[in-house]
Amino acid sequence: MEEKEIHDELSAIRNLMERSSKFISLSGLSGILAGVYALIGAGFAYKIMNDDPTYATIKKFRGDMQPTRYGSLWINNEDYSSLAIKLFIIAAIVFLASIATAIVLSNRQAKRKGQSMWGKVSQSLLFSMAVPLVAGGLLIMIFLYHHHYGIASSSSLIFYGLALVSAGNFTFNMVKYLGLCEIALGLIAACLPGYGLLFWALGFGVLHIIYGSMMYLKYDR
Repeated sequence: MEEKEIHDELSAIRNLMERSSKFISLSGLSGILAGVYALIGAGFAYKIMNDDPTYATIKKFRGDMQPTRYGSLWINNEDYSSLAIKLFIIAAIVFLASIATAIVLSNRQAKRKGQSMWGKVSQSLLFSMAVPLVAGGLLIMIFLYHHHYGIASSSSLIFYGLALVSAGNFTFNMVKYLGLCEIALGLIAACLPGYGLLFWALGFGVLHIIYGSMMYLKYDR
């Protein structure tokens, strides 16, 4: 048997094993679109924070207030609670739009590659992502309830990164590397309170677009 035939057979066996053990139908285009959605959401959030005079005016510190520092602004918790609700709505819309896009495009990718969208591998992938995401989401809600707004952005990046690292065991290794970048960015954001929106845009926006573009060029075409 010629060397080329042996190589082709080994490649076929490797591809078959990869199909049975990993979900290889993730869409790079969905990652790009998720990043675009995040940047659009960050733009709306920035507009709300800076255009509304309630939030754009530097507050005077009073003894009966517990202010929260956002960049160069001091905002009391009563005002920030209203702002947090608006930001939560924006984040929820971005998240739901990203999930819907990922499902539609990954399903199309799965059909093209002849892989089942809903099987044991995809179930394992979903479970490995769901545990850190649900735990992180509940913890962030607890933080918000106790008016710890400044830590919400960094926490979301870290827990999302942990979810991606865990999911990377059931899909492309590139997902794991994206998760490590998200964790690193979240830790940096925790060291720089007041700039959560910037890091949120970098993590969920820019990194997703870079990752999605690499996935699209390598696997989608």
